[in-house]
Amino acid sequence: MDSLMFDALNLFLLACLVVTALAIARLRGLFAVAMLSGIYSLLCASVFVLLDAVDVAFTEAAVGAGMTTVLFLATFGLTRAKEQDAPHERRAPALITALACGAVLLYALTDMPEFGQASTPVHTHPIAERYIVTTHDEVGIPNMVTTLLASYRGFDTLGEVVVVFTAGIAVLMLLGRCSREREETHR
Repeated sequence: MDSLMFDALNLFLLACLVVTALAIARLRGLFAVAMLSGIYSLLCASVFVLLDAVDVAFTEAAVGAGMTTVLFLATFGLTRAKEQDAPHERRAPALITALACGAVLLYALTDMPEFGQASTPVHTHPIAERYIVTTHDEVGIPNMVTTLLASYRGFDTLGEVVVVFTAGIAVLMLLGRCSREREETHR
C-alpha cells in the first residue's frame, strides 16, 4: 500500500472515530450508544490492523466490540432504555472529577520522552536488541509484537485472557442474580 493511500485511510478512520465519539456523547438512547460503542471498537481495531498490531486489533475486536457490547445489552435488561438528565447539582462534581483526571494525565504526559527518542529504556535495554535480531529466525512470525506476545509471553497472555474471561463471567453472574432478584420482587 503506497504512503498516500495509507495516510488517506488513516485519516478516514480517524474521522470516523471522531464522528462516532461525538454521536455517542450526544445520544440519550442507551441501545444506540451500545451499538456505536461496538462500532467505535471495530474502527479502533481497523486502525490497529493498519499499524500491523494484529494481536491488539484482535483483542480490541473481541473485548471492545464483542464482550463489552454483550455486557451492555445484558445490562439493559436491568435498566431503563433512555438516559435520564442528571440534576445540575450532580453535574458539577462529575465535571470537576473529569477535569482533575485530565489534568493529572496532562501532567503525567510531561514526564514522557519525546516520540521516537532513541535514548528511552525500551530502546537501550540489552534484551531489546536480542528480540529485534532473533525473533524472526526463532519463531518465523514477521510481526515482532505478535511474536513477543504469542511466543515469549504466551503464559502471561494466557493469564490475561483468563482474567478477562473470569471478569466477564462474574459480571454475567451478577447480572443474572440481579435479574432473578428483580423477578422475585415483582411476584
